Amino acid sequence: MRAAAAPRRRSQLLDSARRLVPLAWPVFVGQVSVLGFGTIDTLLVARSTTADLAALAVGAAAFISVFIGSMGVLLGLSPIVGQFYGARDFEAAGHQARQALFVALVLAILGSTMLAFPGPFLTLARASPEVAVKVRGYLGALALSLPASLLFTVYRSFNTAVSRPKAVMLLQMGGLALKVPLSTALVFGVPALGLPALGVAGCGIATCLAMWTQVAVAVAVIRRDPFYAPFRLTGRGPLRPDWAALWQHLKLGVPTGASVLVEVTGFSFMAIFIARLGATPVAGHQLVTNLVSLMFMMPLAMANATGTLVAQNLGAGRLGDARRIGWHGLAIGCGVAGVVGSAVLLGRVTILGLYTRDQAVISAALPLVAWLAVFHVADAGQTISASVLRAYKIATVPLVIYVASMWGVGLGGGYLLAFDTSGVVPAALHGAVGYWTASTVAITLAAGALCAVMGWALRGPRPPRA
Repeated sequence: MRAAAAPRRRSQLLDSARRLVPLAWPVFVGQVSVLGFGTIDTLLVARSTTADLAALAVGAAAFISVFIGSMGVLLGLSPIVGQFYGARDFEAAGHQARQALFVALVLAILGSTMLAFPGPFLTLARASPEVAVKVRGYLGALALSLPASLLFTVYRSFNTAVSRPKAVMLLQMGGLALKVPLSTALVFGVPALGLPALGVAGCGIATCLAMWTQVAVAVAVIRRDPFYAPFRLTGRGPLRPDWAALWQHLKLGVPTGASVLVEVTGFSFMAIFIARLGATPVAGHQLVTNLVSLMFMMPLAMANATGTLVAQNLGAGRLGDARRIGWHGLAIGCGVAGVVGSAVLLGRVTILGLYTRDQAVISAALPLVAWLAVFHVADAGQTISASVLRAYKIATVPLVIYVASMWGVGLGGGYLLAFDTSGVVPAALHGAVGYWTASTVAITLAAGALCAVMGWALRGPRPPRA
């Protein structure tokens, strides 16, 4: 009996992989392109000054905290649209996307204001006057780019939900192609054209120009591509708020956004606290942060693909397929993460050398990479299980889990280790290593708890209510 079941399980796993991969790889490529914005900035600024790199670390942590929290609210659009799409109710799916524009507008106003006045972030980081000036210039430009980033998030969430990730990928690749020459010119200057070297502020300006270009092209695509016609995204007259639709979005989006914000700030705020230790430690942390973010694109792609198919199957009433896809996506994502994490750990010296030739920064980064393999597998587990739970419209329980693990164990425990407030922490866990140790434990706990909740959700006879 067991011998007969094993080939059937393998066949089902392969079938799930064949359905997931076509959705996952464009998301992966597109998200790598998005991360390429930060990677290019890190590579360029690392060849500028240590103060610019430290400013990038603090500024990026501030921007990510604001942007990711706002973006997370808009992620509530995907499972809602996915279920309508699975039920073949195209106009309802399009209506939800239009209403999400109101949410994006309000979030852009709030977020841009925070970026334009970054005093609280600078206070937390205890940034030197030199670094603070550079952070203000960088975040000032990003304040203007945030509305474009959030509008594009609506476009991305909608297309992901309707199994059209390539439409997003192509624009993200185009944005990166524009970003590279712009950042290079603005960071180092072009004397022949009278363009001065702007350092880290040039990175923010380049991002702003690239993001608004992406939005302009996205609008043109929606107007001209016949695929979008059944959704009636355009041509409905003036956009007016539908409070019932907005409530449906916010009921799922707000706890989702809060969860994503807690998860990301539990990680990005590490840079702000580590900045208290000096420019070199935070510069080393920035390199490892960028590396981990690059690695995260694979499980994020699998999470998007898995959540999309689960939501579509739930909308179509295929509950058995939804359960199977959920478990298979988790297994495939964690398996690949284990292989990638181990490979990066083995090649860590060579990989860090690609970022910078500054041996002091490399030495600061190397101890942090030691946690990478375990961290990456746990990261994959938590993001894929959270995506499946969003498809089931479960968002509040994950929020509680993230607060307890990422803020309680990660940030709180990391502070106790890094700064040895009790006087009993071994010297090997002082500084940035302490934060990475606590964060690895935190994300492992989060992954375990979220997978347990996912097991409960998928075991039920029908989708649990949010």
